[in-house]
Amino acid sequence: MVGYLTLILSCQLLGEVIVGALGLPVPGPVLGMAFLFAFLLIRGHVPDALGATADGLLRNMSLLFVPAGTGVIMHVTLLSEALVPLSLAVAISTSAAIVVTALMMRVLSKGAPNE
Repeated sequence: MVGYLTLILSCQLLGEVIVGALGLPVPGPVLGMAFLFAFLLIRGHVPDALGATADGLLRNMSLLFVPAGTGVIMHVTLLSEALVPLSLAVAISTSAAIVVTALMMRVLSKGAPNE
């Protein structure tokens, strides 16, 4: 379990280092996730211990939102000053994500057999 936790965190660290060194416009953890995905593609399957480690992280994911919630509370005055632009950005990006997801679902389901 510790080995696979190290693998997950190493992929994230590698992504952060590459993004920082090259100035890529992609978050480091996203690039790290791509590295982990490539590793799993090469391996051909997800090892049971890696699955258990990932499940443990997912079960405790709510703890990872505590720093973000603290940041929101600390900067509530700044957020209240930008309430309208932030609300518009959230509404527009959420709507765009729903539309793109629906369109992708339509395109990708054309080749799928009907059930």
